[in-house]
Amino acid sequence: MVVAAHAEAVTVRYYPVAPGYQVNVRSGPGTGYSVVRVLPEGSKVPIYCQTPGTSVTGPYGTSNIWDNVSNGQYVSDAYVNTGSDGYVADRCS
Repeated sequence: MVVAAHAEAVTVRYYPVAPGYQVNVRSGPGTGYSVVRVLPEGSKVPIYCQTPGTSVTGPYGTSNIWDNVSNGQYVSDAYVNTGSDGYVADRCS
């Protein structure tokens, strides 16, 4: 009997970036990491996981939470409208 491997059914939510902002996407969770691309105004980003990093002040307050939006790509949570000041996704491992 063949049993299919159980795939995790993780729903990835997309969140809007603060209106009127172009947001830097960095190679790590902090302002000391290089900018790998810039999100245009009106972007929505997936949050795969979140991790603490450099504290940043943005339109949604000051936060040290960084959102993993792609493999090796992070944006400051202070620029993403998650509706929360805390974690809304699992911690990155």
